[in-house]
Amino acid sequence: MGIFGEIKDTMSKAVFSPSSLLSGRGGLHMAQIILSLVTFLLSSFRGGSSHTYWIYAMFTWAFCPIMTLIITIIELFKLDILLVLCLDWSDFTTGMAMSSTLMTVSVAITYANFYACRTCLFGWIVTILACLCGLVYMLEVVKDKLLDKKKGSYLAALPGFWKVMEAFVSCMIFISLTGYRDKPALILCVIAYVIPFPILPLIIATNILKKLNKCLPFNLDRFVFIFLVISVVLYIFAAIMWPIFMFKDNPRPSDCPPSYCVWAIQFMVAFMTYVNLILFTLDLIFTLLGICGFKRS
Repeated sequence: MGIFGEIKDTMSKAVFSPSSLLSGRGGLHMAQIILSLVTFLLSSFRGGSSHTYWIYAMFTWAFCPIMTLIITIIELFKLDILLVLCLDWSDFTTGMAMSSTLMTVSVAITYANFYACRTCLFGWIVTILACLCGLVYMLEVVKDKLLDKKKGSYLAALPGFWKVMEAFVSCMIFISLTGYRDKPALILCVIAYVIPFPILPLIIATNILKKLNKCLPFNLDRFVFIFLVISVVLYIFAAIMWPIFMFKDNPRPSDCPPSYCVWAIQFMVAFMTYVNLILFTLDLIFTLLGICGFKRS
C-alpha cells in the first residue's frame, strides 16, 4: 500500500496548468514547435531527395518538435509529477533541449552546405528557418543551465551528454557512408561503426530510468567500462583501415565541389571516425579515473 499510496497522492497533484504556456520556457517551446514544423513543411514542398543528409534533416525537424510537444503536454497537465517516481524530469528536459540543439544546429549547417546557393532562394529561406530552429533550442539550454542554474543528474550532465555526442557522431558517420560496398576492409569498418551504436541509447535510457537501473542483474558501471574498451578498439581499427583503403590511390578530384563531391563525403566519414575515437577514448579515461561525474566500479 505504501507504493500505491504514494502514486495516488502524487496523481492528486496532477492538474491542468495553462500558465506553463505563458512562461518564458513555454514560449520557447511554442517557438520551437512552430519553427520546426514550418521548416519541415517548406523543405518537403521544395521536393523530396534520396540524399541521406536531406532525410536526416527531415527526421530532425519532425523528431525535435514532437519531443517538445510531448514535454509541453506533460508539463501542461503537470504529469511530470508522476514521472518523478522513475526519472529526473528536470534532467530529462534539459538533456533533450541540449540534444535537440545539437541536431538542429548540425542540420542547419549541412542543409546550407548542400541546398543553399546564390540562385537558390528557397534553399536560403529553409536554411534561415533551420538556423532559427537551432537558435531557439539553444536559448532553452542557456535559460536552463545559466539563468535557472539547473544541474543535470545524467542526461544534462557531462557523462550522459557525452554518450549523446557519441551517438550523434555515429549517426553522422552512417548518413555519410558511401563507396564501401565492394571493399571487404571497408565493410569491416562499417561493422565496427554499427556494433557500439545500438548499445549507446540503451545505456542512456537505463541511466535515465532510475527504477530500471536498480532492476539490472549486473553492474551497469562495469558494463559501460567494458563497452567503452570494446568501442575504442573498434574505432582504432576503423580509424586505421578507412583512410588506408578509401584514399589509397584515390586523391581528391580537381573538380570536387564541397557540396556534392563523393570524395569529400568519404573524407567526412574519416574525420568523424577520429572525432568519435577521441570521444570514446576520453570517455574511457574519465570513467577509469572516476572524474567529472563519470562513474567507475
